[in-house]
Amino acid sequence: MIALTKTQAREFILAKQGLIGSYRFIGKEGAYAYVRQAGCIQYDPVDVCGKNAELTLQSRVKGFRKSMLSDLLYKDRLLVDYADKELSIWPAEDWPYFSQYRERSRSLGTTFPGLAELEREALAYIQANGPVSSDQLPVDGEIFWHSSMHWSGNWHEKSQAARSVLEQLYTDGTLIIHHKNGSRKFYDLAERYLDSSLLAANHPFADEKAELCWRVSRRIGAVGLLWDKNSTAFLGIRMNAEQRKSVLSELESSGVILPVQVEGIKTPFYCLAEDEPLLQAVLEGLFDKKARMEFLAPLDPMLWDKALITALWNFRYSWEIYTPADRRKYGYYTLPILWGEEFIGRIEAAADHKANILHVKNIWLEPGIHRTKKLQTALNRTICRFSEFNDCSAVETSG
Repeated sequence: MIALTKTQAREFILAKQGLIGSYRFIGKEGAYAYVRQAGCIQYDPVDVCGKNAELTLQSRVKGFRKSMLSDLLYKDRLLVDYADKELSIWPAEDWPYFSQYRERSRSLGTTFPGLAELEREALAYIQANGPVSSDQLPVDGEIFWHSSMHWSGNWHEKSQAARSVLEQLYTDGTLIIHHKNGSRKFYDLAERYLDSSLLAANHPFADEKAELCWRVSRRIGAVGLLWDKNSTAFLGIRMNAEQRKSVLSELESSGVILPVQVEGIKTPFYCLAEDEPLLQAVLEGLFDKKARMEFLAPLDPMLWDKALITALWNFRYSWEIYTPADRRKYGYYTLPILWGEEFIGRIEAAADHKANILHVKNIWLEPGIHRTKKLQTALNRTICRFSEFNDCSAVETSG
């Protein structure tokens, strides 16, 4: 059992995430490398000052531009849009690992009368005409449809037939997202873009336990340290507390993960065994501690388990986008501000792309944090960089 102080636990997570010290991830190659490290980054279509996946990368990747992620997805085809931790973006090389997911989707699709005929019509149209969105597909009517993307199996909705059939074929893996125009998705045949060896690859797991082990270890690697608790970092993985403990035990006994004890916290933590050199560097104080200021995404992998963030940093963050305006403590779309090893506050910013202005609506500093000259200089530089990321040429600050 490796023992860490809370400070060391924080330093290890930050170092693993590439959020402290000199930038480890640079340019488009760095963006791809980070997604491979995290396994997946969450996609959300809301774009106030960048979409969530873009925000996740801009905080870690030196010189990141939004076009880099689009290229990795829709030109290079090194990444794909698909489910994992909710809607996510992950490496195309992981396609075989989600084969059972696609098989479950296809099995569920057979339970809907008339869906097979709609699928044949849609595929014939796409074969002849190429990428299509739901408003272009000439499939009329409405159907009662279950969104297999959510695996819940307990609800149906009345939906536009064209949208439903495209979503079903996408979840089946027959279609992939060809590109997006804003939040509108255009679909095309997966076989046109993914390597045939990926599409033909056998399911890599011997049983469900092996699949669970892979998914859990992947999430541990995404965060850096995770504990043996019902964690939102495991969202999208179907397992109860007993299964989680069994999986963690299996991963530990097989040498995939290492147990870690953090001072003042009884619950055991785990990290990937491959991260032991980094862990030792933190223990010996031999890692790059150069302080950076970064604005984090609301669904950033580091923030997947907000209870863990509270336990280690005493920072309580809630994404208030779905909170009624009169009940919000902060703002509609606020981003945590990380400076060095500490969360120092939140920022609410919105990009006006017509005027090319980034509006900084508010900044809330944590109790005990004072707006010193040094802090203000770091804020100004980070806001300027954030404005460039949003393709804005000017910054306006309210209040």
